[in-house]
Amino acid sequence: MQDKHTTNEPGFADITNVPQKGRIVALDLGTKWVGIAVSDELQITTRRVKTIQRKGWKKFLTEITAYLKEFDAIALVLGLPYNFDGSESDMSNEARRLARNFSLSLDIPVFLQDERTTTYEARSNLWKLGREGDDVLNNVDSEAAAIILDDFLKLRDQMKKP
Repeated sequence: MQDKHTTNEPGFADITNVPQKGRIVALDLGTKWVGIAVSDELQITTRRVKTIQRKGWKKFLTEITAYLKEFDAIALVLGLPYNFDGSESDMSNEARRLARNFSLSLDIPVFLQDERTTTYEARSNLWKLGREGDDVLNNVDSEAAAIILDDFLKLRDQMKKP
C-alpha cells in the first residue's frame, strides 16, 4: 500500500482544522474528465456523484461551484497525481495550478490529496460490484474521487489523534 498524504503548501488550509461536520467534495482531475464525490454531513461515508467533462476554466469553475452549493460543501479536495516513485508529473503541476485557482475563487478551503493508485483501486472496486465495460469506464473517475475523499478523511482523523 502506498503511503498517501495530503499536501498543504502555504496558502492552503491545515487539514486538522477541517470542521467535523459538513459535506466535503472531492475531485479526481483528468485532462478531459473529472470525477466528483461527496461525503455525508458527518463525514463518515463517501459516495460517487458523477463524472463531468472538463471544458475551459470558467465553465469548469461554474460547474464545480454549482456542486459545492448543491451539497453545501465546507471544503474541496483535489487529487494530486504523483508518479509511483513519489515524484511529481506534469499532471501534478496542473493539479496544483487548479488548486490555487480554486482557492482564489472559492470561499471554502481547498486541499490536495495524494491520489496514487486510486484509479486502479476504483476499477477493482467497480469490478467487485459486478460492473463491466462501459459501466466501469463511466464510473471510474467518480469512484476514484470517492477514494481520494475517503483517504483524505482517514488521514485527517489520524492526524487528530494524540
